[in-house]
Amino acid sequence: MLNITIFNDSSDIKQRINVFGSNTYEKPPAKSFLSFVFEAFKDTTIIILLVCAVFSLGFGIKQHGPTEGWYDGGSIIVAVILVVVVSAISNFRQSRQFDKLSDESSDLMKVEVVRNGRRQPISIFEVVVGDIACLKIDDQVLADGLFLDGYSLKVNESSMTGESDYVEVNETNNPFLLSSTKVTDGYNHMLITSVGMNAAWGVMLSSISRDSDEQTPLQAQLNKLISYIGKVGLMVAFLVLIVLLIRYFTGNTEDEHGNQEFNCDKTKANDVMNTVVRIVTAAVTTVVVAILEGLPLAMTLTLAYSMKRMMVENSMVRKLSAFETIGSTTTICTDKTDTFILNQIKVTEFWLRKEVMTDKASLKIAPNVLEMPHEGVDLNTTGEVYRQLSTAIPKIFGSPTELAILSWVMFDLAIDIDELKQGHEILHVKAFNLEKK
Repeated sequence: MLNITIFNDSSDIKQRINVFGSNTYEKPPAKSFLSFVFEAFKDTTIIILLVCAVFSLGFGIKQHGPTEGWYDGGSIIVAVILVVVVSAISNFRQSRQFDKLSDESSDLMKVEVVRNGRRQPISIFEVVVGDIACLKIDDQVLADGLFLDGYSLKVNESSMTGESDYVEVNETNNPFLLSSTKVTDGYNHMLITSVGMNAAWGVMLSSISRDSDEQTPLQAQLNKLISYIGKVGLMVAFLVLIVLLIRYFTGNTEDEHGNQEFNCDKTKANDVMNTVVRIVTAAVTTVVVAILEGLPLAMTLTLAYSMKRMMVENSMVRKLSAFETIGSTTTICTDKTDTFILNQIKVTEFWLRKEVMTDKASLKIAPNVLEMPHEGVDLNTTGEVYRQLSTAIPKIFGSPTELAILSWVMFDLAIDIDELKQGHEILHVKAFNLEKK
């Protein structure tokens, strides 16, 4: 298998990328700042406020003249513009920060491939067609490929098919591995045949229209509440308008001198118009007061500020809803591996019967007894050791557990792990997984 691997020849890799494509996916075009402004203006509450501002501006100028009549309507317009601009800036910055976080987290994703006859970790974006990838339990299949060799390989294809049943992959009945699936059991070497947008996951992404707009649960509830309050405000304003108009035209209102305001024979048309404008202005004011447009904006700014503070602490937040989730969390249950530790495992003690073997264990163990851990480690690990001529310390590739065991065997027990493996043939392997733990 190692004889068919590709080499780290930049021209060869570049040619493979030109012919078969790179292992990247097309992203939707980033939204411009003006698109966020336009989306903010499409909000129902903003539209209602703008309509109210126009009415208030017109009635104010009609009632008090252009010098002082623009105060109320102009104030509403300024407030609306302020809300729209601040909301657009916040959403625009969040979008850019999410893209940046996504790129940074993707750059940290590595995969082990066989190049130049040895295993080596590379970025998932550097994988090309013809590479041989080494997959183990919990690894995500990064591209489409074929099963070369391995044992007890099962994958979860729910991301592609929606079925939660694990699918067995082998060289006879089902040798195909699809991108975005996840290895749930076993180990194998996989020949990459399609990458990026040419892989199954890329084809699926290209046929799906994606919407990156996101609302946290709290924001959705606030918008629902504001919409409800706005509707109630409109109803109340309409009732206020009807009641005030009825009272005025039926002669049930008085001016500041105690006289009846409306009289069909005596009241001038200009006075009637001014009074109607005043009544409509009162109704519009009711609508403006009832709408709480600043509440969701304050929530968005608070979440954005929290996300920025988390980034300072080197915590990448992909979704604003995570703050609401963690804020309501009382108990966190987690696996310590890869979470609170560096995932750098080391063998500290080795028990032989009732005796603890620590430093220079190989000098205290008889050769025939030492042969047992020799065979156990050599024939029951998938890790590999690569020796460079330029360094005296060999490089070990494999899972963290295999790195710890192989390092212990090589450096503490002074055992050559390649010697025994080359002289034996593995007939059957029972995979070690969570069920066997």
